Amino acid sequence: MSTPAPTIIIRTPPRISAIRLVLAMVAGLIALFLGLLVLLLIGIETGPVALLLGLLTATIPVPLYVALVLWIDRYEAEPLWMLATAFFWGALIATFFAFLLNTGSQGIVGILADQQAGEAFAAVISAPIVEETGKALILFIFFFWRKDEFDGVVDGIVYASMAALGFAMTENILYYGKAAAVGGGGALTLTVIIRGFFAPFSHPLFTSLTGIGLGLARQSTNMAVKIFTPVVGLLMAIFMHSIWNGSAVFGGGGLFVLTYIVVMVPAFLIILVVISFALRREGQVVREFLVADLERGFLTQEEYKQVGSILGRMGSSFNAFSQSGIKGWRARKRFNQLASELAFHRSRVARGVYSANQDVLEQETAYINALQGLINELRRG
Repeated sequence: MSTPAPTIIIRTPPRISAIRLVLAMVAGLIALFLGLLVLLLIGIETGPVALLLGLLTATIPVPLYVALVLWIDRYEAEPLWMLATAFFWGALIATFFAFLLNTGSQGIVGILADQQAGEAFAAVISAPIVEETGKALILFIFFFWRKDEFDGVVDGIVYASMAALGFAMTENILYYGKAAAVGGGGALTLTVIIRGFFAPFSHPLFTSLTGIGLGLARQSTNMAVKIFTPVVGLLMAIFMHSIWNGSAVFGGGGLFVLTYIVVMVPAFLIILVVISFALRREGQVVREFLVADLERGFLTQEEYKQVGSILGRMGSSFNAFSQSGIKGWRARKRFNQLASELAFHRSRVARGVYSANQDVLEQETAYINALQGLINELRRG
């Protein structure tokens, strides 16, 4: 008996109404305007030459950091538009409101107390709360409105890191520009070394705590976990950010280095361990929800083993490239992606993530048909 023809198509852009398109364009223009306004304010503070130097030094390493983050997402790659939205949310929107609110709080406390107290309050209290809340907002939006693209801890870390990298890039333009304006090339070099090489992961680390909380909430069926882990994650992000900033404000260079060694490095290693366990869980999800396809003969034993592990997927992609070139590599990559999407779709169905009016069987049929075409292509090759 042949598989019925799909009535929906996987991963094609949905039909967008004129109103939605206009709203999206307006939102994009507002975000661009806010980003340009931030650059203008930085330029007023640093001068045009220092702004340009800060812009160049802050943006050049970003593609490398982004590539490292995307490498984490080994099983089910997230949509490019969502990754870009998270990045530019952090770079354009979150930075604008952080600049506005932090500057305002610093000025108010400075008037009530003194300038030094205002600077300390902005760095240790205001900045952690405002910046982490601002970056986290896009994660909560994805969590509630794109449930099919937010499956667990790995997704939370990836989205959080993208938003944080965008934020850090714009923030570094300010710090690098100020360093170039005040201290010239030597100060700029020192600032780049400290922020760009020793602590480029600070913002992604903080915001990833919120992402982990949301990821745990998505994975769990326990209502207490669903409610409390996102809140705890956000509070931990604020707390870690406050400790990091406070070590520089109150302790000087010695306490800053000590905090880096005792707090930041272990925290970063713990995040790597969390990522490792989260990837292991994703592999288990893929194997568990594709085993039925193995048992009915839709997947061969080799295909099932390859798609269910990171090394297997990498090996199968390399073999496809060596045997069939770019075309074969792209087909294998597409097969791995769709097989994972099918497994996670079934996992979401099992956990009751979808609403009652969503046709999950129709979606499954579309996945099966798309995979069948790729399987036929790969087996012929």
